[in-house]
Amino acid sequence: MMEKDLGQKNDVNNVNRLDDWRGFLGLISFSTVLPINIHTNIQEMAKFTWLWPLIGGFIGIIIGGFAWILVDLLHLPSLSSAALIYSLAIYFTGFHHLDGLIDFGDGIMAHGSPESKINAMRDKRIGTGGLGALLTVSLITFAAIASIPGTYIFPAIFLSEVTAKLGLVTCATFSEPLDDGTGRFFISNMNLKFLLASLVISLILGFLTLKLTGIIIIISALVAGSSITIISRRNFRKATGDVLGGTNEISRMFSLIILVILIVWGF
Repeated sequence: MMEKDLGQKNDVNNVNRLDDWRGFLGLISFSTVLPINIHTNIQEMAKFTWLWPLIGGFIGIIIGGFAWILVDLLHLPSLSSAALIYSLAIYFTGFHHLDGLIDFGDGIMAHGSPESKINAMRDKRIGTGGLGALLTVSLITFAAIASIPGTYIFPAIFLSEVTAKLGLVTCATFSEPLDDGTGRFFISNMNLKFLLASLVISLILGFLTLKLTGIIIIISALVAGSSITIISRRNFRKATGDVLGGTNEISRMFSLIILVILIVWGF
């Protein structure tokens, strides 16, 4: 009887541990196209917002491994490799953040009050602002990937996904959430303490990957995320999920450009 009770108690503990991490697994599913069958909700996922850079590292390993195969193993031309690498990066995340970037661009270019700009951002139609943001960020990201030497391709792609998520959580930390929309849950669950934890995780990954260069790349995400926060406040006063999604794409682009500059300078 005692053995049976202990077995039941262990089963309960295992279920409780799974429940504790259900939100984290759900956030992985939310952030990728991986078919993880986890029954959770946005509120539970949002509790793990500060761990998003770690999920970015996981994504970076997948995309970076693919990049290494194309560049170092198959020796594909740089332009073809860059197109395939970037395509996988935006597909693997389900095009969520790319959609946010387009909406963010529409909102920024709209005229009028913050409310009218938010309405433009939420309009399902794509305007010239969204198209311009898509072309600008995509072309710069593509060109940056094509400019990275083969010896740097895996660490570059890996860290670009970490910085994408660190930029996102930085923006969430310093933004005020809109009263509706899913983005408010992620923004409300971030604060300076959680941002510091995210930064420490990211800095460790950056140092282990490219030493001092990696640390500079990680810091660039703070600059990108803070800059988008300022732009968002001036235009919308409050932030939405589209703002966070746009920050993800812009932070990735910014970190890759910084890395290209550092390589050119022989840093």
